[in-house]
Amino acid sequence: MTVRPGGRAATILDVALAAAVSQATVSRVVNGKSTVDPAIARRVLAVVDELGYRPSASARNLARGSTQTVGVVVPDLGNPMFQEVLRGVTQAASAAGYRVLVADSQESLADEPELATEARRRCDAVVLVAPRMSDHELSDLLPSLAPVVLVNRSAAGTPEVVVDYAAGASAAVDHLAGLGHRRIAYLAGPPSSESNRRRLAGLERARSLHPGVEITSIPCGANVEDGARAAQALGDATAVIAFNDLVAFGLLAALRDAGVAVPGTVSVVGFDDIEFARYATPALTTMAVPRQLLGARAWDALLAEIEGGTPAAPVLFTPALVVRASTGEVAR
Repeated sequence: MTVRPGGRAATILDVALAAAVSQATVSRVVNGKSTVDPAIARRVLAVVDELGYRPSASARNLARGSTQTVGVVVPDLGNPMFQEVLRGVTQAASAAGYRVLVADSQESLADEPELATEARRRCDAVVLVAPRMSDHELSDLLPSLAPVVLVNRSAAGTPEVVVDYAAGASAAVDHLAGLGHRRIAYLAGPPSSESNRRRLAGLERARSLHPGVEITSIPCGANVEDGARAAQALGDATAVIAFNDLVAFGLLAALRDAGVAVPGTVSVVGFDDIEFARYATPALTTMAVPRQLLGARAWDALLAEIEGGTPAAPVLFTPALVVRASTGEVAR
């Protein structure tokens, strides 16, 4: 690159002066616009080569009406599940030349719509990961966010990448019932969570498949502390399905402190299979979700929206049971 007097790199003004055109004309030429007379375009490009002018990425994007940035809104960035989904989006977007801006609503239903709107204002498109807002709010908001893709949430006309949590919850009951458990507790997630509602639907299905099994839903939450507190509410349950692995970790710790053997007295199943699940004490049986792949597929759908191609078909993943040491046969 040619360095101008004073040690600075060539600017768009330098090119415009040397080519005897306006800065707007230089901008149109370097951005490939076809509205410039070919002879003038050749003259500008010759000066660009002579001066070694290189337009900044931000200037090019501004001229194209693009930021080359997408927003990802998550309900809790402290949750490894959402961290891994974000990583999947980030890696796939980076390979396509896009950057990612992250917004964490911290489980605040009131803040979530505003965060999503602000993210879209700054970015070319948005991924909403497990949004907590109501169906009505979401439907009203989505048109203003387009291009937009949903992860673990559904709305008519919007591309979605979801996990079949209903099938996962039902499979967890199948596993525990097969071990002889007849009294199962479910530590429920946030009431605003769509994936929690889908788990509850799966448990309802499991009740019909296992009429001799009693499944009790206990209000809990999504964090380690929630799981620890819930240990006192298990009653006579011999097995527990936790909303996610973090809740299961808290429960395992509280049961261990109380001298309750796992799985000798109580079996525990988590959800998501985050990285730490295999290192829990005991190692956690869980319903595995392809977390990074969720993010990568969300990016594929979003890029199709950005480029105006054929809308991506809904993507559905089914959790897989990973059996570890936290589940065993019911004590006789």
